[in-house]
Amino acid sequence: MSDYVTIAEASRVPLGRGLTVRIGEREFALFNIDGDFYVLDGHCSHRGGPLGEGIIENGRVYCPMHGWGFDAKTGACFENPERPVKCYLTRVVDGSLQIKL
Repeated sequence: MSDYVTIAEASRVPLGRGLTVRIGEREFALFNIDGDFYVLDGHCSHRGGPLGEGIIENGRVYCPMHGWGFDAKTGACFENPERPVKCYLTRVVDGSLQIKL
């Protein structure tokens, strides 16, 4: 049994932008950076801002509320290394973006 779950069609995630997707009670922030897909927890570890609405710059996602920056590839937080967000392994299968839970 696969641990991967389909969360969106890859075509829904605009190049250089984010997208928030809700699955059950959880929100995920999806990003398409130069054609590569990254998925983080949907909320900033600082004050819960919506990371899917954040600004992407040089592989970093900046929370739209207070500007905390996170590495899209790892979830590492640049403002406070002790407050990363969870990052999920991704893959695209037949046009569907999947994450490993």
